[in-house]
Amino acid sequence: MKTEQLSVFLENRAGRLAEVINALAKAGVNIRALSLADTSDFGILRMIVCNQDIASEILKQRGFTLGHTTVVAVQVADKPGGLDSVLSLVSENGINVEYMYAFVRPDVNHAIMIFRFDKTDEAIELLRNNNFDLVPPEKLCAL
Repeated sequence: MKTEQLSVFLENRAGRLAEVINALAKAGVNIRALSLADTSDFGILRMIVCNQDIASEILKQRGFTLGHTTVVAVQVADKPGGLDSVLSLVSENGINVEYMYAFVRPDVNHAIMIFRFDKTDEAIELLRNNNFDLVPPEKLCAL
């Protein structure tokens, strides 16, 4: 089950991240998960958002450079070894995790991990065959 991630490329300067978040807030776009990575010159804000089309349009109108990437949302037990079970499986099968981030809900006993794999389709098949719950995009916004 694939999920689309929105990536926003930001100049590494004060207030630029706030501009993105403020624009999405004013448009009523809910951010379900995010990750921010930076270098000395720019940052990449990776987000799972509800209303992807609205988010993209709003940010394009404000001059932000965007990218769309396929990621996989996996339900992982929120206990010691939960993440290890996923990482060990994909590693043993020659699949690389390019990056990942998570969101946790305190009312349940699992986390949702967002993975960018180098072999997305193979990872999905492997995870399904090993009884991992993949979270569809529509469910991410319903959580």
